Amino acid sequence: MVLIVLMASMYKIIYKLDIMKKIKKIYLGTIVIIFLVAGCSNAAKSQGVIPKYERTVSKELYNSIVDVDSIFFDAYDNCKLDKIDSLISDDIEFYHDKGGLATSKKDIINAFQNNICGKVTRELLKGSIEVYVIKDYGAVEMGFHGFHNNQEKETGPTHFSKFVHIWHKQNNQWKLTRVISLH
Repeated sequence: MVLIVLMASMYKIIYKLDIMKKIKKIYLGTIVIIFLVAGCSNAAKSQGVIPKYERTVSKELYNSIVDVDSIFFDAYDNCKLDKIDSLISDDIEFYHDKGGLATSKKDIINAFQNNICGKVTRELLKGSIEVYVIKDYGAVEMGFHGFHNNQEKETGPTHFSKFVHIWHKQNNQWKLTRVISLH
């Protein structure tokens, strides 16, 4: 009888130890999972979030590019071809995702006259302009804008797409030298 009681007591102790081992394994496993999830979450955050633009150029340069952008697209929207001509460099390169590459200033202005004047207007996504200095040359302007076909009834919200402009300061005047237009 004592042997049976002793065996039963040993079984309870072993059973308790086994449960403790299982609890320790579960506890340890839970801690490992928490650290893995936290680590993956931080890695996803560091790679999945696009950093917000922080202006690193002078306020004067930033405002100058925003102003010349406004002047250019006022001319674009209102068919002021002489103004467009004065703002586009003779060595313009215009990269358009749908239209390809255009390098003739005359052809670009003719395209504005034939395809844009009175037909299309531009809408800048407010607050989207970023400006970066190009030492001894000018600046890069990036942002988001959308276009409205004035001959069609609006069918919904504006589709904004990325643009990149490279501006060269020549004789104290800004000239648009490179355009990348994505839709």
